[in-house]
Amino acid sequence: MDALFAADAGTLVALIAALLATGVVAGVLAGLLGVGGGIVIVPMLYHLFTLIGVDEGVRMHVAVGTSLATIIPTSISSIRAHWKRGSVDVDLLKRWGPWVFAGVVIGTVVGGNVGGAVLTGVFASVALLVSANMAFRKEGWTLRAALPGLPGQAAMATVIGGISVMMGIGGGTLSVPTLSAFAYPIRRAVGTAAAIGLIIGVPGAIGFLVSGMGAKGLPPGTIGYINLIGFAVIVPCTVLAAPLGAKIAHTINPRMLRAAFALFLFATAARMIYGLAT
Repeated sequence: MDALFAADAGTLVALIAALLATGVVAGVLAGLLGVGGGIVIVPMLYHLFTLIGVDEGVRMHVAVGTSLATIIPTSISSIRAHWKRGSVDVDLLKRWGPWVFAGVVIGTVVGGNVGGAVLTGVFASVALLVSANMAFRKEGWTLRAALPGLPGQAAMATVIGGISVMMGIGGGTLSVPTLSAFAYPIRRAVGTAAAIGLIIGVPGAIGFLVSGMGAKGLPPGTIGYINLIGFAVIVPCTVLAAPLGAKIAHTINPRMLRAAFALFLFATAARMIYGLAT
């Protein structure tokens, strides 16, 4: 257990301070834009681990694993809130749940066994698509007037589960824009996405915990690919900061906010791709 937290005091203080900032920023942006914290937590942890010299081979794995662990308590809290408002579509969950889980299992197995560069590439590529969607998608745009049949929904759910777990994100980042593209009510999409996040977070976190056992070069306070210090610091900060973000959202132009966040995602993805290429 002593080895778990083996690090000099200065490194631990810097790590905790950066994790506090990560949790606050993730919470505020989640409240401002309605995005899942993982899309913020993963790149911030990745850059943090880069700054403190965490081995390149494991830094993205730990960022993803830690983010997946934080999704569990935040999803539970979000599910309870949306359930009270009747915005969780149980029928959709029954159709999508098994396929999301299947995608998570596949993505966890792949993500736990590939190199960090692959996970970084997946995150950067999808983040570019998400940023483009946020920046250029017109309000009210739909691909079709209704969801496709069960085979089509099963394919979408499997892909969402697999990609989300490899990115360390919950259900909202991919499932909400996907459902919205098929004219699905946005409030029910957001509420149902919270439940999808739990289906992604629990098996995903367990998978990254197990697959990271015995890995070399992990940052202090890490078991498997989950940084316990990060989990303990980020979760309460995110929960406390989210209401502040929601409050600010009512005073700032939401289109400007979405554009700013799209720029943040684009810059983050571009920096990751540049790092892979050099």
